[in-house]
Amino acid sequence: MTKKKNASESTQAEERMMTGAEILVRALIHNGIDIIFAYPGGASIPLHQAMSRYRDQLRVVLPRHEQGGGFAAQGYARSTGKLGVCMTTSGPGATNLITSIDDAKLDSVPLLIITGQVGTGVIGSDGFQETPMTEVCRSITKHHYLLTDVNDVTRIVNEAILVATTGRPGPVLIDIPKDVQVGQCYPDFNAKPDLPGYDPLPPKVKADEVSSVAEAIRRARRPVIFAGGGVMMSGASAELLKLAEQTDIPVATSMPALAAFPRDHRLSIGMLGMHGTVYANCAVRESDLLLAIGTRFSDRVVGNVSQFAKGAHIIHVDIDPSEFGKVKKVHQAVFADAGLFLKALNKKLASYQHADLSPWHEKIAEWEKKYPVCFRDDADHILVQYAISELSKATQDRETYIATGVGQHQLWTTLFYHFSRPRTWLSSCGLGTMGFGLPAAIGAKVAHPDALVVAIEGDGSLQMNIQEMATCITENIPVKLMVMNNQFLGNVMQWEDVFYKSNRGNTYLGRVTDPEATGGGDGISPKHRYPDYPMIARGYGWQAASVTRRDEFAGALDAMLNSKGPFLLEVNSPYGEHVLPFIPGGCTVADVIYKNFNEEK
Repeated sequence: MTKKKNASESTQAEERMMTGAEILVRALIHNGIDIIFAYPGGASIPLHQAMSRYRDQLRVVLPRHEQGGGFAAQGYARSTGKLGVCMTTSGPGATNLITSIDDAKLDSVPLLIITGQVGTGVIGSDGFQETPMTEVCRSITKHHYLLTDVNDVTRIVNEAILVATTGRPGPVLIDIPKDVQVGQCYPDFNAKPDLPGYDPLPPKVKADEVSSVAEAIRRARRPVIFAGGGVMMSGASAELLKLAEQTDIPVATSMPALAAFPRDHRLSIGMLGMHGTVYANCAVRESDLLLAIGTRFSDRVVGNVSQFAKGAHIIHVDIDPSEFGKVKKVHQAVFADAGLFLKALNKKLASYQHADLSPWHEKIAEWEKKYPVCFRDDADHILVQYAISELSKATQDRETYIATGVGQHQLWTTLFYHFSRPRTWLSSCGLGTMGFGLPAAIGAKVAHPDALVVAIEGDGSLQMNIQEMATCITENIPVKLMVMNNQFLGNVMQWEDVFYKSNRGNTYLGRVTDPEATGGGDGISPKHRYPDYPMIARGYGWQAASVTRRDEFAGALDAMLNSKGPFLLEVNSPYGEHVLPFIPGGCTVADVIYKNFNEEK
């Protein structure tokens, strides 16, 4: 079958016909994509056949579960700022990606999801492995396509990548039926997007808004910068640092922005919110100016909305105007890209005489002295806080990426791992998805093969995607995995202790015959813990070790960090530990649960 090219087709168009599957693969390569995390199936076989012919240009990483592939693509995207791409088949393969898609939506991660679909003639008939993905994902994607014409493949790929990576980044879905994959046409890889009303360019920074914000900073005596994930996504960390240093304003971050500002910097006051530092929360409570940049005012940050920064003049800078007033009413909303706005603001402030904020810093220092970030000394047992703190010390001089699952280990990482470089912190913040850590670490390691990549997981979270240990071996991806094993769903257990009189409702993960199964103390559970994670790891071809006593930890940590292949280190830790500080939902820092161990000594 042959066809003459239309006169409107680009001179760059191919001189031969191609199948839709090959066109899609070539379109990805044309857009600079060289990594894809893809799991095959009946409705995506033509796509995988096409990819096999371009192995020298497009690396395909085969995960062991579609959700793992989605999170690996996120790890790649979060650690690089580039587009992450994942692919799977129709029906159950596609629905297994839904959690990854929703996760990317809430954390504003640029993600392209490609799903095979049953043939167009079967759509709507409840065919084998048919799921209407565009309908299912309508509310959790930034945009979505059901691709029904092979002539539209290049345009839609170009559009999808544009939408996913511009403005507020997010996930975009392309659902491509099998008959479109095998259909043929002459492709035009320079096909222009057709997106009426969509402007991919960032909004222009307005001089009057810059001047207004600069004046507010000049007048403030108790200012706080609150940096959100938008600072990270816009690559604005350097401008944030410059702003803080030239104005002497303390910086608090949200969880997604944890690595956007160096934790050991003199102006860092740590993470804000439910499990943030007490002194960051106190500073916001007493502030007279809150400059919030690229944040959505999550309920885990704000708590009691009416009392949050009650006495402050609040300025909200964001690239997504739908966030203005959604949770917290502000005094000034600035529609702008964080990086561009901060650059203009820094230029404006360079000529200003800045106020002496020494009294403000002294007050914050008093709060920090009264409520330090600390943990109790336990000479024998390995507290998770201790293990993460030692990991932080051991990796500060190396290019290190840290990925976590979700649970107490994630929250302790926010408190005790000190990040110093942007994009080195990878975690599911908005959706809070267990099982995120290991596959995200895989994506980061693929993106940064010469860096150290460590996944910190809980014994509950790890089992959500433990099968990705096989991916590390078969794809030669030597990540490190530190498993914090307390045999409990620790975060839920903590809430049981605080709100439900320590009544255990299916939070114990060990053997139900263990004599301490229902306890709420801080002792180590029985010697023989199951599952046996080191045995499982060795079964996958990993190196592994398990430690219980503190004097065993340093040597095991060193062995993990310096191993050449994948290495699992199981840290058997006491149960009953709480993540502190803890501000219960809907409350303020006045209601913080905090135990100052230093004062007890």
